[in-house]
Amino acid sequence: MNEPTTPPNRLIHEKSPYLLQHAYNPVDWYPWGEEAFKKAQKEDKPVFLSIGYSTCHWCHVMEKESFEDSEVAGLLSNTFVCIKVDREERPDIDSVYMRVCQMMTGRGGWPLTIVLTPDKKPFFAATYIPKESRFGMMGLVDLIPRIKEVWMNQREEVLDSADNIVSALQDTEVPEGEKLGEPVLESAYKGFMRAFDELYGGFGTAPKFPTPHNILFLLRYYRRFNEEKALEMVEKTLNAMRKGGIWDHVGFGFHRYSTDQYWLVPHFEKMLYDQALLALAYTEAYQVTDNCEYRKTAEHIFEYVLRDIMSPEGGFYSAEDANSEGVEGKFYTWSEEEVLAAVGQKVAKIFNVTGKGNFSEPGGTVTGKNILHIKKPLAALAEDMHISSEELNSKIEKARKILFEIREKRVHPGKDDKVLTDWNGLMIAALSRGAQILENDTYKNAAQKAADFIIGNMMDSRLYHRYRDGDIAVPGFLDDYAFFVWGLIELYETTFNVKYVKTAVTLTEYMVTHFWDDEGGFYQTSDVSESILVRQKQSYDGASPSGNSVAALNLLRLAGMTGDTYVPSLGR
Repeated sequence: MNEPTTPPNRLIHEKSPYLLQHAYNPVDWYPWGEEAFKKAQKEDKPVFLSIGYSTCHWCHVMEKESFEDSEVAGLLSNTFVCIKVDREERPDIDSVYMRVCQMMTGRGGWPLTIVLTPDKKPFFAATYIPKESRFGMMGLVDLIPRIKEVWMNQREEVLDSADNIVSALQDTEVPEGEKLGEPVLESAYKGFMRAFDELYGGFGTAPKFPTPHNILFLLRYYRRFNEEKALEMVEKTLNAMRKGGIWDHVGFGFHRYSTDQYWLVPHFEKMLYDQALLALAYTEAYQVTDNCEYRKTAEHIFEYVLRDIMSPEGGFYSAEDANSEGVEGKFYTWSEEEVLAAVGQKVAKIFNVTGKGNFSEPGGTVTGKNILHIKKPLAALAEDMHISSEELNSKIEKARKILFEIREKRVHPGKDDKVLTDWNGLMIAALSRGAQILENDTYKNAAQKAADFIIGNMMDSRLYHRYRDGDIAVPGFLDDYAFFVWGLIELYETTFNVKYVKTAVTLTEYMVTHFWDDEGGFYQTSDVSESILVRQKQSYDGASPSGNSVAALNLLRLAGMTGDTYVPSLGR
């Protein structure tokens, strides 16, 4: 690795791997905090806020093109006070300004680029911005002087616009929902029916996200109403994902999402929350169907997690990068020559490896690299090859181990080694459930070790959101409390160690005291946290379930366990 040639900026003192990635940029970056906004007030400059995360491909692209470029860095530092934020470390900041971006542009994503007044009010929003203008998109070298001109000469309009955006943000209240009952469940089910991809599984078109909590809903819907179509949608989706390129056929685990409709070409980063929720989905699918392929997939997800993203202390790291050696997918893709030399023609055919390859560069040029995937069910493949399914599985496993050993010698993708309470809570829940259903004490022990790590290192009278290098930071958000309590409840049901349910009750009482809204539901931030424009309350399940969804189920389960039906606005 080349040594940095520029002196570090202020981000060098941060713990976030994402911020540290930008510590040697020539941009005069500040972390989020009072110092940056005071400087903006004093110098009468707008704030350039850039939000991303360490395993984000387009965040890497924007850094390489622009933030490492001295021309762009000079423009940024002369025009703005520049702030970098890790969205995983500060989801409260990301959530507010992502909603702004969606309101202003109709879309969102990372890197998220927001220009603010010195009092944190937004007046410009975008996602990835290239250095130079192209394809109808204004580049930073043209955009920055334009924003400077507007700030200097049309200040009143800018401030009015910023005030209007904040007013609109404050008006986007959570709508009052229907009374819970079977009609709500039926409505949700019909929504999934309409969005279901009958050909390739999953919901919607490209890009396709796993959203395994939707799978969990459909499994429960099937069990409650004996609706065969619900189970059919589940199995079609789980089988398609497991055969596709979104699954790492060599080292196990799921990539973040598929860029296409077919589950073939993923964005290659691997996120802890995806592994946790998908492990739950495959475990419960095995429970419902007794299909051992689902059991095996869940076990393989846990194998990946315990091997590659569990810290020595017991907490789970956040993610692995899509890129290695500056190239997306380089670690995970294969040339035909490599596969043939290692495992032969038959295995190459099983995984659909060709000389042309199936992985393209961003410009569309095919690289000759292959994303391993399987097109047919294994039983059909075995029939084609005139061997038994057991022989085929043995052949695949032997080849996988050979390819794994070869791949281990490659330069590995970067690892985001911060420990987040909310995502760890999800993995504790998944491991605990896996320990019960799959009857595996290794999973139980790992879940206990992770829970004890968080209790011992990330909790005093309250939870903290992030741990890295012995440092805890950021008071916990709703998701931290809800997801970790979920994990503790599952762990208690696995171990019957009463300390876990006692801790779950203590944390739930803190959550109710400091996050509850008397109008109903929980705010994302506590009443003692920093205020970022508005105090948000979210009920929508996105890439992971919402804190309110999980908290509601936790409260029902704890009421059943403890007999305490406490209602914040009514008392006990």
